[in-house]
Parts: sequence; C-alpha cells; structure tokens
Amino acid sequence: MTLSVPAVTKATEFKAEDFVLYRDPEKFWAGKPGHTYVCRVSAVIRWASGPVRYNLLPLAGGLVREAKGDCMRLLPPVDAMRDIDTASLHADGAADAMTAAAFAWLTQQHTTANAEPKLPAPRN
Repeated sequence: MTLSVPAVTKATEFKAEDFVLYRDPEKFWAGKPGHTYVCRVSAVIRWASGPVRYNLLPLAGGLVREAKGDCMRLLPPVDAMRDIDTASLHADGAADAMTAAAFAWLTQQHTTANAEPKLPAPRN
C-alpha cells in the first residue's frame, strides 16, 4: 500500500505592485465568509531575524499588515490579459465574448497603430 502525499506549494517571494490572492487564515479556519480576496502588494518587509512579510492593499479597500507569503498566491499579469491574447477576432460575435476592458484596449491599439506618426509640437 502506497500513501500519497498532497503537493505543497512553497511560499514565493513577492514584489511591491504584484497582485496576489490573499487568504486570511483566521477567518478561514473560523469558517467566516470573506476570507479570500485580491490584493496589491504595497510593501515588502524584510526582517534580519525572520521571514519576509508583506503589507497588502485589498482591492475592496483596507490594509493587511505583515501578511505571510504562505497565505498568498501570485496573480500573474498573463492571466489578466488572457482574454485579449486568446480572443478570436475573425469570428461572428467575437467582440461579444470579450470583456469591456479588452475591447477598449484593442480599440486603442488599433487607433494608435493606424495613425500617421507625428512629431511632438515645438516648444516656445
């Protein structure tokens, strides 16, 4: 008989401005709602005698001080941009399947890419 051990994800070091999914361990283990939410890392705190901690700004507002990296998972920018990267632009209703932000970004890129290059106005 072989026992399988579940995979354990090691804590990652995060950088200021990273977007992360944070799980509040006290709320989680107490069974309270609202224990997991998206945050932006506002500060990386490095202690000489201990682990790295993070100050987080939840997107819904507030502040989480000195969060442990074990309770955070990186939300890579590639995931936020996946709908733009994988959108089928040559199918009927392609724009309907895209988020408003993706559509706005593509419209901006189209306008910029198809405009004549211009020199900046001279300064007086």
